[in-house]
Amino acid sequence: MNLENQPDLHVIDGEDDGEHTRPEVRERSELIAELVGETGLLPPEELENVRARALGGSFSQALRDEGLANSLGVARALAEQYHLPLIDLAEAGLDLEATRLIALPVLERVGAIPFAFEEGTIKIAITDPQNVQGLDQLRMATRHNVEFFVAASTDVLTEIKRLSRASEALHVSLVADAVADAAVEQEGEEDDLEADDGISEAPLVRLVNSIIFQAAEDGASDVHFEPQEEALVVRFRIDGVLRVVQRIPVRLASGVTTRLKVLAKLDIAERRKPQDGRISLNAATAGRMLDIRVATLPTVEGEAVTMRLLDKSRSAPTLEELGLSDEMRIQLSGIVSKPTGALLVTGPTGSGKSTTLYAALAEISRPEVNIITVEDPVEYRLAGIKQVQINVRAGLIFATALRSILRSDPDVVMVGEIRDGETAKISIEAALTGHLVLSTLHTNDAAGALTRLNEMGVEPFLTGSAVSAVLAQRLARKLCAHCAEPYTPSHQELLSLRLEDETFASLQNAVFYRRRGCARCGETGYRGRVGIFQLLEMSDHLEQLASERASREEIDRAARAEGMRSLWDDGVAKVAAGLTSVEELARVCIV
Repeated sequence: MNLENQPDLHVIDGEDDGEHTRPEVRERSELIAELVGETGLLPPEELENVRARALGGSFSQALRDEGLANSLGVARALAEQYHLPLIDLAEAGLDLEATRLIALPVLERVGAIPFAFEEGTIKIAITDPQNVQGLDQLRMATRHNVEFFVAASTDVLTEIKRLSRASEALHVSLVADAVADAAVEQEGEEDDLEADDGISEAPLVRLVNSIIFQAAEDGASDVHFEPQEEALVVRFRIDGVLRVVQRIPVRLASGVTTRLKVLAKLDIAERRKPQDGRISLNAATAGRMLDIRVATLPTVEGEAVTMRLLDKSRSAPTLEELGLSDEMRIQLSGIVSKPTGALLVTGPTGSGKSTTLYAALAEISRPEVNIITVEDPVEYRLAGIKQVQINVRAGLIFATALRSILRSDPDVVMVGEIRDGETAKISIEAALTGHLVLSTLHTNDAAGALTRLNEMGVEPFLTGSAVSAVLAQRLARKLCAHCAEPYTPSHQELLSLRLEDETFASLQNAVFYRRRGCARCGETGYRGRVGIFQLLEMSDHLEQLASERASREEIDRAARAEGMRSLWDDGVAKVAAGLTSVEELARVCIV
């Protein structure tokens, strides 16, 4: 029985990663094992398997490894066992005044968070009712009465981290005020470098670190530091959409920018032209190894800084995890299993093209196949595959790297992006000379990729012969599973989807879902993303059309006649399945 998703039980167990399991931890683990058995959360045979896996150590960790439970499920069981109320912090929310009634170090040590203060009583969410010593510490830390509730450890830890970051930001602001007050008393003027040099100020260092760690924890792909008249605005791009997460006082803006430039090894004195750098970071608290690309841009309000976060520790997805329909997944698996030809993945920037290529590589990677990639940047690290990083300053661009790769006896070549005619010609010729080539293009749909190659100077007869298939894709945000709201679409809404008659009839009285928003999804109504795809597989007729320089419209019509679905049709199927909303589909796709 799977209790919930995203298991995180280490607070309940009291386990310490990387340390030998202590006797009291083993005792608590055994108590939790008995509790799980008594409540019937797991069948007896599964319970014994988990006990055996734990080997006297962390029972919760064993549950997590088996994918059978998470903190909310165990919290519910503990609440029942100890006759305490269960609280869902994501829904109940936090009273900030209540969180200030107990010192943060005590909350971090015990693993608890006050969430309300009513009639002289502090309501505290705890993760471990068995920790009597910790509960006594909470009682002694305040003169008010306390009432305990059991909550999911993931929710409690998240709120403690938020409190810690807020405390850090406040500390930085107070230090900056003190520095500013002291500076007012000094006479004379400073030059720009002296005024903006915040390298040695520890509070600024901690502030920048906290923002980067928060971005890693929240799964942000980009972080924007944008100077405005009254503040330095920090925005995260999460699930493809930007959201404001913090406003840093304008007096700290130059110090924050300088700190970022120091980390990226940029010239802190140069503010008149853009600069590019990189930061390698082990964001251990967020469980991510990050390679951060940093770009500065002079604006009228000051220097803007953009950071692209690349997670080096994440594993490449599989074709099953991309969101392809079963039919399309089987079709694509057959295409990448061929020894020759070219698979092109198209779509705008940020539509997941590289991720799809990595999934394809993971599908065909085995010891007897020599796979070489050339990328800018390398987004995933794949074992057993040679990966080449583009270096423009050293003269290593896609075309030159591709020539060298073809002299290294590859079976499969992955080109991060076809950007110019030279790269396009070399890639297509490689596909015709016994290699499987995987690459990306920027076009709106699958049919447009064939005409784009012709526009880049590739001979039409080569395009038709070399290209095996084109996969167009978009990324749509997935509806939050906790707050998605079901509804029956109106006749007018179904008409607006411009469906085929057969599909229209099948969706009469269907149940769709729309976003609502809750604390778990940051009030956005969405959490995670799902791919929307269109697969064009070459046939003799399509090959002939490509060789004859047919227009994109002609190729698209012929492919649809052979059974190709449009991006919109695939998106409607995702809407009907409850994965995304009509609103989100309209945002990323054109009818």
